[in-house]
Amino acid sequence: MARYTGPKTKIARKFREAIYGPDKGLEKRNYPPGQHGPNKKRAKQSEYATQLAEKQKAKYTYGILERQFSNLYKKASARPGVTGEILLALCEARLDNTVFRLGVAPSRMSARQLVSHSHITVNGNVVNIPSYQLRPGDRIAVRERSKSLPTITLALANRKKFDWLDWNDSDKQGIFINYPERVQIPENIKEQLIVELYSK
Repeated sequence: MARYTGPKTKIARKFREAIYGPDKGLEKRNYPPGQHGPNKKRAKQSEYATQLAEKQKAKYTYGILERQFSNLYKKASARPGVTGEILLALCEARLDNTVFRLGVAPSRMSARQLVSHSHITVNGNVVNIPSYQLRPGDRIAVRERSKSLPTITLALANRKKFDWLDWNDSDKQGIFINYPERVQIPENIKEQLIVELYSK
C-alpha cells in the first residue's frame, strides 16, 4: 500500500504550513528547507510552479499519491458543479480522512493505520481500504474489540465537530451525513489553481 513515508517537517517547511498538525520544527525554522536556509534569494515563481505547489500541498495534506489524486480529479470533473470544490469534497469523503475528522484518530496517518488494521467498519462491515469512498448516509464505527484502544480513547477526548458528520460517543459510531460544502472544509487549499493545472 503506497504512502508518503518521508520527513514531515521538511514538507511543512516547504509550504510554510503545519499540514501534518502542530510542528515544533516548523515553529523554530519557518522558512523553506535547503542549504542556504532563510538567506536564499528565491526568484519569483512562475504560474505553473504556483499551481503545482498547490496540488502537491493538497496531496500531502490528504496523504494521497499522484495516481489516486489524478483519478479523484477525473471523477470530480465528470460531475456537475464546481470541479475544485467537488475534488476537495471527494478527498474529505475518503474513509481515512473521515475517521480523522470524526476524532477517532489524532492524525490522518494514524487514521490510515486504524483502517488498514481492520479497526473500522462501514455499515457493519469491516473495511480496511483507506481510500474507500463514503456516500451520504454511510455509518462508520469502531469495531467492538477495538473500542478500548488507548489511541482511540485519547483522540476522542480532543475531537472537533464538523457539520457534515454526526458522532455518537456511547456507540463509537458516526454518520457521513453529506459531502461537505467548500466553506465547511478548514484546509487552506486554493483548489482553483489545481483545476487550472490539470486543465492545461
